[in-house]
This record gives sequence, structure tokens and C-alpha cells, in this order.
Amino acid sequence: MAVIHLTKENFKEEVLDSAVPALVDFWAAWCGPCQMIGPVIEEIAGEVTDAKICKVDVDANPELAREYKVMSIPTLLVFKDGQIAKRNVGAAPKDEILGMLK
Repeated sequence: MAVIHLTKENFKEEVLDSAVPALVDFWAAWCGPCQMIGPVIEEIAGEVTDAKICKVDVDANPELAREYKVMSIPTLLVFKDGQIAKRNVGAAPKDEILGMLK
């Protein structure tokens, strides 16, 4: 499955109302650690079939970053049943990111 790019317009439908867990990567183009994990997020999106893999550009969607208290990027949030189930701040290895979905 491809990475889903989120905005305030599709966040509720794609994440909060999702029947499967959703991993959301809050990132920005100028962020070095975000660039490091970007390819890992893309790779995970191609492998995982039982969760949605999503990205939020914090520069384009500052209201989402504020709403979910994203103070540093990258921040990875896993949503289950419309609620934050897990949070990780900073770059993380692939196996740790995959572990967040379990």
C-alpha cells in the first residue's frame, strides 16, 4: 500500500475513523532525521497490509501538529480506534517502527 499523505481535510476519515491501525509520521522537508526515516516509512508502507502508513507535513498542516502536541519531528504516532496508542519522538530503526504497530 502507498503512503497516505494527510491534511486536516482527510485526517478524520483516514486515521480517526480507520478500521485498522494507522501509523502517522509528522515530518518536514527541512528536517534531517525526517529525511533519514522517510525511505523506511515508504518501505514499511510497501510491506504492511494490516495498517495504514501516513505522513503529515507539519509546515503545510500546523494545526494537526498542534492538535496532537507534536513538539519535535519526526514524531510517529500510532492510532487505534481513533486514539493515540503509541508515540515515538525522533528517528527510529525499522524494527522499532514495525513494533509500534503490534
